[in-house]
Amino acid sequence: MLTIYAIPVSLYSAKLRILLRHKNLEWQEIEPPGGYGSDKYKKIVPSGNLPALEDDGLLIGDSEAIAEYLNEKHPDPPMLPQKPEDRAKIRELSRFHDTRLEPEVRKLFPHIEPGNRNAEIAEKQSSAINGRLAQLARLIGERSENAHLTLGDCGYPITFTWIELLQPVLGLDIVWPAAVSDYRRRVSAFPAVAAELHTYRPTLETWLASRLGQ
Repeated sequence: MLTIYAIPVSLYSAKLRILLRHKNLEWQEIEPPGGYGSDKYKKIVPSGNLPALEDDGLLIGDSEAIAEYLNEKHPDPPMLPQKPEDRAKIRELSRFHDTRLEPEVRKLFPHIEPGNRNAEIAEKQSSAINGRLAQLARLIGERSENAHLTLGDCGYPITFTWIELLQPVLGLDIVWPAAVSDYRRRVSAFPAVAAELHTYRPTLETWLASRLGQ
């Protein structure tokens, strides 16, 4: 059985769980010994990244590498197209999430607690996130309807949930392009995504409430 080092609220752990669910794989999930970023955990996973995968003696500590590995080892159902040019576009979509959209959302994390609020940061990151969502709408416009869930799709429903729940907390002014809203609806309809969101959203709501002293 696969072993996943993860924590419930971790965005990238949720992204991986969508893949695991979609491929009907069995896994056990354990929290990093000593806590995320601890020296004890880094003795197991040198990078300290979450999630990390152990599979029959193999250790992988990067979510994108884990996804590619599992898709190759467990090819059914496939989560990358057959044609090289189509695979490249799916990888482009995945990289856009990990290197463009999600980092702009992550910049808000230090400001969630009431004592750390900064109106200028909220305004700046609202603009940055809106810019990324507009770019994403253009990327999505180049694709056909989502007939299959791909590696490129798995991170977005989780990050969209973060944005939605942070909007009222931080007073964000987010503009959701119609293409992005439609994409979110279509991706969230996949059973693996719906199942993960069913547990992840209340977990994130509880976590946010704890940070707000509620």
